[in-house]
Amino acid sequence: MPGAGKSTIAEGLKSKGYDIINMGNAVRKEAKKRNLESTRSNLGKLMLELREKNGPGAIAELIKSEIELSTSNIILIDGVRSNDEIQVLRKFGIVKLLAIHASTDKRFDFLQKRGRSDDPQTKKHFEERDSRELGVGISNSIALSDYAISNIDLTKDELIDSAFKIIQSWT
Repeated sequence: MPGAGKSTIAEGLKSKGYDIINMGNAVRKEAKKRNLESTRSNLGKLMLELREKNGPGAIAELIKSEIELSTSNIILIDGVRSNDEIQVLRKFGIVKLLAIHASTDKRFDFLQKRGRSDDPQTKKHFEERDSRELGVGISNSIALSDYAISNIDLTKDELIDSAFKIIQSWT
């Protein structure tokens, strides 16, 4: 779910030589192409529109060229939201899914502090975003993950180290 720690892990593991692709950034790039401001509302609508027009795996389709250009043996993809996206990604190789769990309060607090243009600043906006994410199937992907980390009382370094050890065990 948004704010659980996915991007924190991805940023922390860049130094390990992994390529990082952020699904949300793909939507932001598409918004820029369309001259849309990267607001919470615009990005949410665009994400739903892309899925409606191009199918439920549409966001994964947006990152295909980044995957093809990568020279890394392992690519960390931050922000998979549905099993349909996972099916698109499986066309490129083995896919392992790591779910990150965090409490609603912790996620809301993190998103308020993160400061991206599309981060919710009110509890109502946060709940709307969670509802939108659940609507595109994120809960199914979480339920079918290969491994999960509970990001409740972990420090940033402990979270990153936990993820690194799991990823290493898969390779």
